Amino acid sequence: MLVEMYDKWLQGVWAQGDVSLAEQLLHEDLVDHNPLPGQPPGRAGDLWAAAAVRTAFPDLRFTLDVAFERDDLVTGRWTMTGTHTGPLELLGLPPTGRPVSMTGQEIFRARDGRFVEVWHQEDVGGLMRARKISWPVSMTGQEIFRARDGRFVEVWHQEDVGGLMRALDLEPPAPMLKLAAWRSARRYRRRRPSAAGAR
Repeated sequence: MLVEMYDKWLQGVWAQGDVSLAEQLLHEDLVDHNPLPGQPPGRAGDLWAAAAVRTAFPDLRFTLDVAFERDDLVTGRWTMTGTHTGPLELLGLPPTGRPVSMTGQEIFRARDGRFVEVWHQEDVGGLMRARKISWPVSMTGQEIFRARDGRFVEVWHQEDVGGLMRALDLEPPAPMLKLAAWRSARRYRRRRPSAAGAR
């Protein structure tokens, strides 16, 4: 049941922006243990972050890579693909026009049929590398292991580099990030085959 709720949250709330579904799945006072700067509290904060991501990547798609549940907890890992055609306000970055891929993981705690708590990690460093933007990367972390014959044979992991940087009061200056995004977009446009040449 919790895996199905998680998939509905990922595909309905984050990918589609379905507010009525968010009201069914997320408690109004949802506790986010990894909030972004400026994020409103509760369910409103989750909707705020999802809307910002959809604005930056209007054609985004989520693939649920793995999810499982135990007792009142569910965890999942996803891959998001999309094109950065809108501003990424969460990081203060203008659009680059680049196709990107990013992964992330959540652990949700459920109570009375709704998610009441969430811990999450997104591979922001991987997102920045995909956009050809240099950014200091970093730290809480999550791992999902697959076991076979009593040994771990596969692992997915995420580390909270951004949290480490915030704890150390290290933030890249906004003008530097904007300049890096502008350079990334210019390099991408130069390398992309022209529409005439592709015919």
